[in-house]
Order: sequence, then C-alpha cells, then structure tokens
Amino acid sequence: MPMLGIIGGSGLYKMDGIKGVKEVEVNTPFGKPSDRLFVGKFDEKEVVFLPRHGVGHRISPSQINYRANIFAMKELGVDRIISVTACGSLREELRPLDFVVVDQYVDRTNHARDMTFFEDGIVAHISFSHPVCPELSNLLYNTGDEAGKRLGIKMHKGGTYINMEGPAFSTLAESNLYRGWGMDVIGMTNMPEAKLAREAEICYATLACVTDYDCWHSGHESVTIDMVAENLLKNIENAKKVLRLVIKNIPEERNCKCKDALKNAIITDQKLISEKVKKDLAIIIGKYIK
Repeated sequence: MPMLGIIGGSGLYKMDGIKGVKEVEVNTPFGKPSDRLFVGKFDEKEVVFLPRHGVGHRISPSQINYRANIFAMKELGVDRIISVTACGSLREELRPLDFVVVDQYVDRTNHARDMTFFEDGIVAHISFSHPVCPELSNLLYNTGDEAGKRLGIKMHKGGTYINMEGPAFSTLAESNLYRGWGMDVIGMTNMPEAKLAREAEICYATLACVTDYDCWHSGHESVTIDMVAENLLKNIENAKKVLRLVIKNIPEERNCKCKDALKNAIITDQKLISEKVKKDLAIIIGKYIK
C-alpha cells in the first residue's frame, strides 16, 4: 500500500478523517528526528506526519536534523512526501494566501546543513536537475486546483524556491537580488529535504503557502512573524482540504524515476564500503549493495 509522508507545521495530523493516529518514536543512524511521527489512516491509506520544527516550533531551520527526518520516513515505509511550507513571495502575481507547487530550488544557505546520506566511505551522485517528482507534483497541482476553484484559492504550477539561511528574514537588498535572479518564492527548509528524499528514492513535492511579499513590495509592510503566523493559520485549513484530495487520489504504483534514483549513482567500490555503513544505510542502499 502506498504511504504518504507529510512534513509541515503543527496541526496537520489533526486533519478530519484521519483515524487511529498514533505517535511513533524513531531512532536513526543520524540521530533523532524533529519529533515523534504521527501515523494514521485516511480512506484506507496510511499517512505519516512530521512537524519539521518539532511540536511547538522549537527547532530553528539551521538546526533541523533533515537526515533523521527523511530516514525516519523511509524506515516507516513512506514512498512519497509532500512538504507543506510557509514561504514569502518574490512575484507580484504570487499573492499572500496563494499556493505554489514548486518545481525548482536554489540553495543559499551558509550554515552547514547535512544534505546527503552518503559519506564516511560511500559516495553517490544522484541526478537532481529536476528535483521534484513530476507525478506527485502534477497530482498535487491538479487536485489542489480543483479544490482551489471551490475554495477561492489560487494555485500556481511551477516556481523556483530559494532556500535562504534564516532564521532572520531577508534584507531589502537581498529580496531585490533574489527577484533579479528570477526566483519566485523564498523559504528556509525545503532544499535539504528534496535532496535527501531523492537519495532515499522517495518522491518529493512542495506545497508552498504564500504568507507575505517578503520585504520588496512597496505596497506592503515588511514581513513580521505576526503576519506570517496569521496567514499561515488561514492557509492551513485549505492545505488540509487539498491534502485530503491528494491522499484519496494517490495511485498504488509509482511510474516515476524517483523510485530508482540510486541506480548507477553509487560509485564507491562495494568491497571498500564498511559493514557499518552497509548496515546503517540498508533501507536506502539494500537493493543495490548487500
């Protein structure tokens, strides 16, 4: 059975219709995830929810254990992940309270974040030119657009997410620079998740919920956490409705390339890979390396 993982802010595990929710604690070779994972069933399909910042929003974007989060999802059997994320808009037409199904990312973090499972004696080079799963993104957009027409939500297909460091918001100069580069939305968390999901052969897509115009827009005040929180709360109920439709429509089989992302990507001589690495990464590399 397909299992959908949802990474996002607090509250999504309380979606109407999810039954038998239980909290699962997972330990990984990379440490503990952000929090316990919430597992339940919706329309006979299993759903796993993880608050990326921990319940109560305790963990800064730079300190999230992204590897543990994605590894824990993989260990529980998740084969698709939707990231529900707040973002700032760098485009006039991407208005606060709109949704964007992102299809590209640019990394502008400067604090070391662990973005690969492959180190300590094993190297893999995944293809990442198209960093989101086209099947999952299309499903997310099409179902979201259908829901949006009923709910009055504007859903945008495609867009580039620039991953800034945070936790501070942009300076005006940075915001204008990113606009000049052709970026569409700005956030603090999705690039590491997308890379690690691809390495774990998990489909990944982003539902970016626009909360503000960053600080570039002359007709809007500079972004504040109160503004972000207020608009995120408005978005969350609509995001839940979109996700319920997505869960219902997820197909049994995956026909995308994500499921074989590691095929021919591991270049280390198998004889030189330690038994510890093989054991630690078994759920990720097991079908290629014994």
